[in-house]
Amino acid sequence: MSEQDQQTLRMMQSVMESCPAKVAMAGTAGFVMGGAFGLFMSSFEYAGPNVSEEMLQQSTKQQLKTAVKDMGTRSWSMAKNFAVVGAIYSGSECAIESYRAKNDLVNSAAAGCFTGGLLAVRAGPQATALGCAGFSAFSIIIDKVMHLNS
Repeated sequence: MSEQDQQTLRMMQSVMESCPAKVAMAGTAGFVMGGAFGLFMSSFEYAGPNVSEEMLQQSTKQQLKTAVKDMGTRSWSMAKNFAVVGAIYSGSECAIESYRAKNDLVNSAAAGCFTGGLLAVRAGPQATALGCAGFSAFSIIIDKVMHLNS
């Protein structure tokens, strides 16, 4: 590999390890996963006892049109929510990791606490504390599971 290729590779690595790139990647991945999850979950809405009488009165074409519209709405909403959560968590974890100059479980716990608290701040102090604790515990569990597999 030439010196210029090595320099280009180092530059690309430094860009990919930067906090803005990590936030963008996490937001994009969250958007895609949220969209797929929303599409999957919306399919359950039109099955079984959840079907409304109004829906049963419609023609098949109208039922499909309504279902597809609702699936798109739910998918879009979940995609946005997952993107925001992913971006907040990734950004806060990257900032904490940069500040502490360590890559350990404390970063995941702190980032989870920050994210959960921030998402619940409008609901009051109890919800903020519960969001902090819950998201922090979830982050620790996920981090431990991910490190077991690597």
